[in-house]
Amino acid sequence: MAITPLTNLENLTTIFSQINLTRRQQKYLTDFIIRYNKKNQKSKELAQANRSVLADNKTFIDFHLPLKELFYPLVTQQSFGSKIRDIDGNEYIDLVMGFGVNLFGHNPPFIKEAILEQLNKGIQLGSQPEFIGEVANLISELTRTKRVAFSNTGTEAVMTAIRLARTVTGRNKIVIFSNSYHGHFDGTLGKAKTIDNQLQTVAISPGTPSNYLQDILVLEYGSDRALQLIKEYRQELAAVLVEPVQTSQLNLQPKAFLQQLRQITKDSKIALIFDEMVTGFRIHPGGAQAWFEIEADIVTYGKIVGGGLPIGIIAGKAEYLDAIDGGMWNYGDLSSPQVITTFFAGTYCKHPLAIASAKAVLEHLKTQGATLQQELNERTSKFIDALNAYFEREQLPLYMTNFGSVFGPVSLDNDYEEDDEEYSELSLVFALLYYHLLFKGVMLRGNGGFLSTAHTEEALNYILQAVRESISELREGEFLS
Repeated sequence: MAITPLTNLENLTTIFSQINLTRRQQKYLTDFIIRYNKKNQKSKELAQANRSVLADNKTFIDFHLPLKELFYPLVTQQSFGSKIRDIDGNEYIDLVMGFGVNLFGHNPPFIKEAILEQLNKGIQLGSQPEFIGEVANLISELTRTKRVAFSNTGTEAVMTAIRLARTVTGRNKIVIFSNSYHGHFDGTLGKAKTIDNQLQTVAISPGTPSNYLQDILVLEYGSDRALQLIKEYRQELAAVLVEPVQTSQLNLQPKAFLQQLRQITKDSKIALIFDEMVTGFRIHPGGAQAWFEIEADIVTYGKIVGGGLPIGIIAGKAEYLDAIDGGMWNYGDLSSPQVITTFFAGTYCKHPLAIASAKAVLEHLKTQGATLQQELNERTSKFIDALNAYFEREQLPLYMTNFGSVFGPVSLDNDYEEDDEEYSELSLVFALLYYHLLFKGVMLRGNGGFLSTAHTEEALNYILQAVRESISELREGEFLS
C-alpha cells in the first residue's frame, strides 16, 4: 500500500518535543523532512510496502528517532561512471561505489563487453571456465602469490583461509584485531572484553555460539602489547588474520607493526593472513602487500577484481594452498597429490561470468600499471585536504583521512565523546549532514566512501560545494553554532 511522503506533522512535533529541540530547529527539520520525502517519494513508498516481507539491514547511517521519516534506502535503477540514478529520476554522485567494488566507476565498457560476450556463450557451472588459468596467472603475477583458489564472497574466502591455516599448522587458535572486519562468518565475529580482570572474547552480536569464539584472541591493532601476546601464544596459534588498514580507522597505517608481525609469525611458523577485500588492487596493483613491502602467507581478495560480480579469492604460498587440491603433480610420470587436504566447495565458485569479468579487470590493471592507483590516490588526498581545510576554517569537530582512494572520518572531538548527551546531539547533526548531502545529490557511505577513476574534478568540486551549503543550512536551522 502506498503512503504519502508527507508524514503526520503532529507526530513529528511530539517526537521533537521529547528531545528538546528549539522551535527554530523543529520548524527547520519539519520543512527539510517534507522536502526530502517529496524528492524521494517512490523510494519511501517502496520501503514501507516491502518492509513486512523484506528483511534488510543495508543502511549507510544509524537509525535516529527524530529522523525516522528520512530512514529509507534510495531505490536505484541506473548507473554509469560516477553517477547513479534513483526511481524518482534523481541523479547522485556516488561515493559508495559498491562498498569499494567499482574502482573504474559504474558500468565501464570494457567490463560490460566481457560479461556480455560470456553471457552469449552461456553460464556453464560444474565444469572449468575457459579463462580460469589466465585469471589465476594474472592474480599471481600482480600480487606475487604462488597459487590461487576461487570462492563466491569475501566471507567465504576468509573462512577458507582460516581453515587452510589450521590444516597446515595443526593448531586451532587465531588472532584477529579490534575494529577489523572479516565478513559475517561466526568464527570471526568476536570482540575483546575484560571479565574478572581477564581478557576474553565475546560475540559482537546475538546468535554466535561461544564455542566458535573459544579459539579467537582479539588484540589491539598496532600495539606493542599485541605483538607480545602473539609471542606468548605462538605455540597455539594457527594464524594471525589482519586487515592491513582497517576501514573503521583509516588513519592507522602501521607499517612498522606489520613488519614486526611478519617476522614474529615467520619465526613461529604462524600463518599471516592479509584480508585485502578493500586494499587489494586499490592502493597498489599488488595491494597492501606491495604497499607495506610484506609477503603474507595467505591473502584474500574480492570486490574490485570481480568487476561488479560476486567473487572471492584465496591466494598465497603453495604450502597453504596445496591443502585445497593436494599440491602439484604431472602427467606422464608417477607423481600424485601428496598433501593432506581440507574440505572446500561451492556451486558458484569460478562462475563463468565472474571469471570473464575478472579477466577484463586484471588485464586493464596490468595495462595501466601503478600509475592508475597513484593518480587516484593523489586526487583523493587533494580532495580530503580541501575538506579538512574547510572543516578547520569553520571550527567543525570533524577531520577526514584517507588510505589511497578510501576515505572517512578519523574521530569526533574528544570533548564531545566525554559527554554522552552532547555526543548524541552531535551524532544527530552528522546524520542530518548525510541526509542533506543526499538531498543535494551526493551519496556517501556513512561519512566516508570511495573514489573511482570515473570521479572528475568537476564532480569533486560539486561535492565540496554541497558540503559547504549543507553546513550553512544546518547553521541556519540552529543545528550547528
